[in-house]
Amino acid sequence: MNLVHFAHVSKTFNAGTDRAHTVIKDVSFTVENKSGHGEFIGILGPSGCGKSTVLRLIAGLRPHHPATIGVVEVLGGPVRGPGSERGMVFQDYTSFDNRTVLQNVVFGLECAGMAQKEREDRGRVWIEKVGLNVKRDADKFPHQLSGGMRQRVAIARTLILHPKIILMDEPFGALDPATRLNMQDLLVGLWRELEATVFFVTHSVDEAVYLGDRVYIFSPAPGTILHQLDVPPPDRPARVMQREPEFMAISRDISNIIEKLETKVSDS
Repeated sequence: MNLVHFAHVSKTFNAGTDRAHTVIKDVSFTVENKSGHGEFIGILGPSGCGKSTVLRLIAGLRPHHPATIGVVEVLGGPVRGPGSERGMVFQDYTSFDNRTVLQNVVFGLECAGMAQKEREDRGRVWIEKVGLNVKRDADKFPHQLSGGMRQRVAIARTLILHPKIILMDEPFGALDPATRLNMQDLLVGLWRELEATVFFVTHSVDEAVYLGDRVYIFSPAPGTILHQLDVPPPDRPARVMQREPEFMAISRDISNIIEKLETKVSDS
């Protein structure tokens, strides 16, 4: 059974009107459901090429869902809407301002009806897993946290539900370079522990190459997949691997592809 399957998928907003706008066109790919092993898929492409639309179609989030044309399947069946087997982390910090760190982390478990003690015990474990300190941070509110800390909370809130598919839309885009590298290492460790499959949209070529098992490169809008590239897995810390000649050569080749695509956009 395939984990995610797209067959000739297009999405047009305001279809049939004079305001019709196609964001992706004829997107096809398949990610297999491999027992005991989840893939990490980096998604790159020029701004506005529909990368986030692909994530939202997998997530079943309106107005991107459903597709205008084509087939979108998750775990062998059509996407009807959001589901607990899929979790999403956004670029914007999405914590609930009136909830503490612990209350934010366990929000999904609370919605699922889990008893308070059990969900809070699990929440404390996940606060530690994402590199926060339970005694110091669990009772803080979002406005008391740095950007990196708030994104750790968002990741914990998503992963505590153990989704099979993790959708991440530029989650580290607003972080400073040092924090971003730390978050990449954190994510690799959590991904391997959960054995989930991650779809990761980013504008950073280095980030996509470091995190990914493979990278999808999208064309300018309406976006379609131009290249699917296998890349070396992240088996060393980000600060080490991203300075190695082989890594830099791969990143440079992909950057050249992206640059040519962005030049076409600016010339059109």
